[in-house]
Amino acid sequence: MIKVSILVPIYNVEQFLPECLDSLVNQTLKEIEIICINDGSKDDSLKIIKEYAKKDKRIKIIDKKNSGYGDSMNQGLKKATGEYIGIVESDDFIDTDAFEKLYTIAKKQRVEVVKSNFYEYYGDTKKNKGTSDMFPADEIGRVIDPREERQIFYQPPCIWAAIYDREFLEKNEIAFLPTPGASYQDTGFNFKVWASARRAYFVKRAFLHYRQDNSNSSVKDAGKIYCVQEEYNDIKRFLEEKGLMEELGPLMYTCQFGGYIWNLHRLKFKPAMEFAEVVKKDYKEAKAAGYLNSDRLDEVGKYNSRIIAIRHPKVYVFLRPLHDFRNWIKPAISKTAKTISPRYKQRLHTIELISKLSEAQSDISTKVSELESKVEGKNGKS
Repeated sequence: MIKVSILVPIYNVEQFLPECLDSLVNQTLKEIEIICINDGSKDDSLKIIKEYAKKDKRIKIIDKKNSGYGDSMNQGLKKATGEYIGIVESDDFIDTDAFEKLYTIAKKQRVEVVKSNFYEYYGDTKKNKGTSDMFPADEIGRVIDPREERQIFYQPPCIWAAIYDREFLEKNEIAFLPTPGASYQDTGFNFKVWASARRAYFVKRAFLHYRQDNSNSSVKDAGKIYCVQEEYNDIKRFLEEKGLMEELGPLMYTCQFGGYIWNLHRLKFKPAMEFAEVVKKDYKEAKAAGYLNSDRLDEVGKYNSRIIAIRHPKVYVFLRPLHDFRNWIKPAISKTAKTISPRYKQRLHTIELISKLSEAQSDISTKVSELESKVEGKNGKS
């Protein structure tokens, strides 16, 4: 019996692929299948997969013409036979006890999803920069209903830091949007998972090493102007088909506007102005349908629906240089402050104290004068 099917989408990653596959074939959980989906790689990725498959029969290969990340993942889901589905991007790698730990928790807690933190990994230093901190402390280590405790909707998708009950995915018809390329299809998949799951479990420990120094990573693609809109159009379709739009519509728009703000900021000026028309249209639509009524939104939703980037997106695009300058100047000031000598810091502290003392003295003087005037006034009357 296959306990976990691990999907590995692959496209031109010969540099990182061996490290990824080594971490999978050496998993302490032996009842796994490793489904490698080669999306028309032009380098030696397919050759590497075949070499590993000769040594380990648990590796299954899907070799196809390039059709994009979403289609690759959907083909992997169709081929999977395990109780649970795991995902490992081919430029990442994972601790060898990861799937044993996650599977054990999933079975014990009888949950549809188990999600963990992850490491930010930089291969040039062979070190992890830090560990993600995705979950509120009071939601770790217990079963939660994501539709009741909704903080998880506002976290980055990070769909590879989890395992999913395969029957749960099939029953709820959860799949990826098969748009060309790698167009942020994890957004739709992730939202559909949390919209459908009633039993989820969050683990504080990190397992997966998420590579930050792959210059070819799709997340660094500055193109694809409308990919975020396409994902949320599909999410809306999904919610309407499942009868969940009334309950989760305001939450969907909250997340959608957060994605729109990110998209407006990353695009160059001309495409950003084009996308601003989309933002304007969808904002008016959501408002007219009543999804932005304050009584239906949490604090995040109220904030996202009020800010200038959503209400006046073209104005925001014009003002982006000011935003960029503010983000640049803050760390610059902080760095400068750290270089100030302790002696000079002490001088600044002394000046601050003298200034406060002077203000206090002035305040006392004013109050004394007022008191004297009142006393003189009373004496004059007597």
